[in-house]
Amino acid sequence: MVVKVHGPAYASAARRVLACLIEKDVEFEIVPVDLIKGEQKGPEYRKLQPFGTVPVVQDGDFTLYESRAILRYYAEKYSAQGTNLLGKNLEERAHVEQWLEVEGQNYQPHIYTLVLQLLFFPKMGKTADEKTVKESEENLAQVLDIYEERLSTSKYLAGDFFSLADLSHLPFTHYLVNDMEKGYMIKDRKHVNAWWEDISSRPSWKKVLEL
Repeated sequence: MVVKVHGPAYASAARRVLACLIEKDVEFEIVPVDLIKGEQKGPEYRKLQPFGTVPVVQDGDFTLYESRAILRYYAEKYSAQGTNLLGKNLEERAHVEQWLEVEGQNYQPHIYTLVLQLLFFPKMGKTADEKTVKESEENLAQVLDIYEERLSTSKYLAGDFFSLADLSHLPFTHYLVNDMEKGYMIKDRKHVNAWWEDISSRPSWKKVLEL
């Protein structure tokens, strides 16, 4: 059955989900949602996602939202096909979950603020707040220092295997490296940079960027 992904292919959270589906060899169809026009806040869309954000997936009669929940669902549902994104045992799975939480709780808030301030605010005609940018960069740098230490002894975040924990970093780190003048935050850290070069070169991510 074809999975319907509601949300534009350029949306960060949708990209996270699409990369997962491609890694798992799951057939999908993108259902466009016009974020500029605010379709995600309309009554029809809110029937699927009451908080009015993207993406939402429909898999037959099953509907699910929140990108990281969607990642976990499809990595588990299709564990026997495509890339193993959860590890081979309970301990590896626990490390995947740990680093997926780190991404969501420690990495995402700071990088999101930087991207919002430096990339999206100018497009919206708004001026970035220098204090907020400085604080967010300092906080993200501290997180990346911890990543550098971790990745000096492990090829990927959860171990020596690519997992959801790595995949979930792709959308916003792509902005940081390619669309802002902050790529040095990754490139100046030897092990973080090697990790980024690895995960961003995966065929699944390249396909997502082509959508």
